[in-house]
Amino acid sequence: MSSPTSPRPLAPAVVVDGLSFAWPDGTPVLTGLTTTFRAARTGLIGPNGCGKSTLLRLIAGDLAPDAGTVHVAGELRYLRQDAAVAPGATVSDLLGVTPARRAVAAIAAGSVDPADFDAVGDDWAVEERAVAELALLGLDADADLLDRPVTALSGGEAMQVALAGVRLAGPAVTLLDEPTNNLDAAARGRLYAAVDAWPGALVVVTHDRELLEHVDAVADLGRPGAPVFGGTFSAYAQYRAVLQDAAERDLRDAQAALKAARREAVEEETKLARRARTGRKAAASNRYPPIVAGAKERAAQVTAGRIRGIHADRVQQAAAARAQADRAARVDDVIRVDLPQTAVPAGKTVLAVSSGGRALSILGPERIRLAGGNGSGKSTLVDVLLGAAPAHRGAVFGDDLTVTTAPTVPVGHLAQRTLELDGFAHALEAVGSAAPGRTPHDARAILARLLLTRDAPTRPISALSGGERFRVALARVLFADPAPRLLVLDEPTNNLDMTSVDQLVQALEDYRGALVVVTHDEHLARALRVDRTWEVVRPAVGPAVVRDTAPASRAV
Repeated sequence: MSSPTSPRPLAPAVVVDGLSFAWPDGTPVLTGLTTTFRAARTGLIGPNGCGKSTLLRLIAGDLAPDAGTVHVAGELRYLRQDAAVAPGATVSDLLGVTPARRAVAAIAAGSVDPADFDAVGDDWAVEERAVAELALLGLDADADLLDRPVTALSGGEAMQVALAGVRLAGPAVTLLDEPTNNLDAAARGRLYAAVDAWPGALVVVTHDRELLEHVDAVADLGRPGAPVFGGTFSAYAQYRAVLQDAAERDLRDAQAALKAARREAVEEETKLARRARTGRKAAASNRYPPIVAGAKERAAQVTAGRIRGIHADRVQQAAAARAQADRAARVDDVIRVDLPQTAVPAGKTVLAVSSGGRALSILGPERIRLAGGNGSGKSTLVDVLLGAAPAHRGAVFGDDLTVTTAPTVPVGHLAQRTLELDGFAHALEAVGSAAPGRTPHDARAILARLLLTRDAPTRPISALSGGERFRVALARVLFADPAPRLLVLDEPTNNLDMTSVDQLVQALEDYRGALVVVTHDEHLARALRVDRTWEVVRPAVGPAVVRDTAPASRAV
């Protein structure tokens, strides 16, 4: 089995030495980090808040470290999670080819300006290359697409364009931060193929388990020293399981050793007390002259002190070994939430969607996955399910789409982002606002069930990690008054680390209501045990339709 090591003997692409960084308020993010990313494909993992995105920004030069150095071998490109662009930007701008396209057009119109020739360089076919790269990543590309505004793209399409721009630039080192967020299954597949053939060094922050099967190495920023394991995530998980078993055996041995050391210390203390009593009796009986008795007493005290010191050292060493073994064997706490108030009777119609005389419905505590390609209309349908009336609803689904929710079924919504939390001072206030009838003690108990303990409930919202914010948002939804009996989750795993994804699944184990989850994450769909899939399909002509994959399906 592999061990934490360099993935293969390739030249270093990024060398981080003694890197430390803290936010302006003094909150440390990285302390003395030393690691190397070689000219290969490396997946960077770790829990939310451990500093993955911050490390990428430090490598890219967006942030300056407080201490330490970063060396990058060659040109670097960094693609953020949000692929942010300036207002009014076009697809060409996001690709980074606008200056070269303008220069080519100017030269074709007769320009002899040296600046235009410098902008073109050798890339006279820049437009053709851009269109080909977009097509490779699955976009229906032509020259007209290059001049479309980025705002006309879905989130997944914008990410695909940004990825195409990175590939067009062909840097020696590429940094990607959660590139599969908002990508549908087909787009993810094309990204995986692109990663398989990625030229140069690639460091990708991701919670996408499938993407992590296409890397050469896994760097775990959540472990001391950020070890780099040569292999895929599944191989790393197996290796970690072996380490966990060994750590648990070491913990059992250390606990036994500590118990034995304490028992021996007690036994030795009993022997010393017995000898002391014998010595006092001998002195009282005048068996020895006073000077001899005093010498014996002093010698006994010295011996007793030495013996006590030896046993105290043994107990201390055993306790330290036990503490170290405990840290090594410790696993993440598990969320367990009892949610009987969310129960929905089997067979009860919770939600009905109809159009043109055809209908789909959710009965009882069914779990429905809402799928579809990027730009197909999933977000529009979610808005409609939640009672909103988006202006483009008719343009996407036609004018006769209707959604009926049972009047006695409260609806909860967990959005992709947790921006609503920014309006609260801390988690206690956020949870309390969702259930005004609950006391602060109730709210604190709710947060504790979701592993938010100690000062986390009263810590400023801005100081919470992404995973902590997500659990606060989840607490607001699950423990609202009245409790939701229809829960709508819109891409809930975007920007969540793998531990937080597992915690979401744990929290929903005892959810007894109906569930609609919008997700491209196959792992999440399997873990949540969805019953059926509604797929939103938007043809080239005509309104979008919703197809039910149940055996007796009817299309809307």
